[in-house]
Amino acid sequence: MKPQETTAQMTQIKKMTKGNPIKKMIFSQKLAPFFFLTPFFLVFLIFFLYPIFELFRMSFQNILIGQTEWVGLANYKQMMNSHFYTAVKNTLIYTFWIIVILIPIPMALATLLNSKYLPFKNFFKSALFIPSLVSVIVGGVFFGLMFGDTEKDFINSLLVQIGFSPQQWKLGAATGMFLMVSLNCWRILGINVIYFLAGLQSIPNSLYEAADIDGANAVQKFFRITVPMLKPVTLFVLIISIFGGLRMFEESYVFWKNGSPNDIGLTIVGYVYQQAFDYNAMGLGAAVSVVLLLLALIIGMFQLKYFGAFKED
Repeated sequence: MKPQETTAQMTQIKKMTKGNPIKKMIFSQKLAPFFFLTPFFLVFLIFFLYPIFELFRMSFQNILIGQTEWVGLANYKQMMNSHFYTAVKNTLIYTFWIIVILIPIPMALATLLNSKYLPFKNFFKSALFIPSLVSVIVGGVFFGLMFGDTEKDFINSLLVQIGFSPQQWKLGAATGMFLMVSLNCWRILGINVIYFLAGLQSIPNSLYEAADIDGANAVQKFFRITVPMLKPVTLFVLIISIFGGLRMFEESYVFWKNGSPNDIGLTIVGYVYQQAFDYNAMGLGAAVSVVLLLLALIIGMFQLKYFGAFKED
């Protein structure tokens, strides 16, 4: 834009805003950026801050149809029972296995797929990514058919053929956890591989060439170059894995419909659903949600601090 045109536009704006403080404020160069940010702040206020405020308010109330009663901390006291503790334990165990499986294995697979010596790369990438397109419900039905409780079901028939006894997968705590973790890993593995593949593209080839000159083998290059350089991607995958573990509900619901024997599939979100919608205890469900929110915030802040996200470069 020419200087003459800019001067003419500024003169026109001054004429338009002369004697009108509202127009002056709107066309002010200092305030203009804030007007562009207004839609974001409105969405953030309406769809984030307001629901959190309502969640905290509901957690101190006993909510019934047509009436609301303030009960203070009664919901939080009622929440502390064996079912809640079991839900927390199951959620933490589930999250632990998700982290253990869905970080190192995708990183190793991504490194393998990034190798120039591997044939049929696109085929393997597609094969790993396709399960992520399947919904939890469809995947749960598929896994439910494979891991049936009778000897004729697929996995049990394989166990019988190799000399093991058939398992009742949905009745034991360990086997139930195995079902939920397996379903999630089958769906999410390919997505995490894509994340790590994207991170590998940002690593300069000169680092690997220098390592080759120094005589480093593939394992040494992986642990001394690849793993450290993938730290930002690893932090991202770790955060979404933990939050995904904390919010897990569908993998449990698709197997037990929120009624697992001895609470072997009960999670924190499942406990919220159970209290709020099955037992119509909305206040208690809100209290459990508040605890889950605070737990997620504490874990998230600890992760960012531990990985140095708050440190200045």
